[in-house]
Amino acid sequence: MHKDLGKYRKSYEKSDLTEDAISENPMQLFQKWFYEVEASEGIDEPNAMTVSTIGLDGFPKSRVVLLKKYTYEGFIFYTNYESEKGKAIANDPRVCASFFWPNMERQIIIKGLAEKISENLSDGYFESRPEGSKLGAIVSNQSTVIPSREVLEEKLKALEKQYENKPIERPDYWGGFIIKPISLEFWQGRPNRLHDRIRYSLQKDFNWKIERLAP
Repeated sequence: MHKDLGKYRKSYEKSDLTEDAISENPMQLFQKWFYEVEASEGIDEPNAMTVSTIGLDGFPKSRVVLLKKYTYEGFIFYTNYESEKGKAIANDPRVCASFFWPNMERQIIIKGLAEKISENLSDGYFESRPEGSKLGAIVSNQSTVIPSREVLEEKLKALEKQYENKPIERPDYWGGFIIKPISLEFWQGRPNRLHDRIRYSLQKDFNWKIERLAP
């Protein structure tokens, strides 16, 4: 198998990122960019976020999850705590998260420490989910080997009968993580591959150091 992709070319010309147009806090810039991506209507799930962890086998692993909330404190997503990524985070909380919005020619790379959110916050989000999603969280022993899809579907049917006209409570092994950033890099595509890269680094006094990186 062989395919040469060397001729793929694109000129990035949609915007720029200059120091006089950014805020002192990176979360304000994140919010601005996120609003602009939402308004562009060019991406189905602008909250799709790639999360990379250091696995128990020593290898990094990346997967796409959905960002469900962001605050000045960090970025929140939900998962099975006993999944591969849940165990990886429990073993080593250092993670990297990234957003790629090709229609805006932008990406954001976030380094941070992940930790579980409070149980009441996880309860509140779980309660807001559709019933099918609630049952799906209970049915799936995420990341474990299963013999077939039919096994999942049969378990789901059994749970649907079990919880018919009954409240579905959040299982202890499912909940949220918050990624508290220590570094955020904002990347804006520019012509001739001279892209704009602005990095925010958290300092000991909790202020953010702002630097421009070479493309």
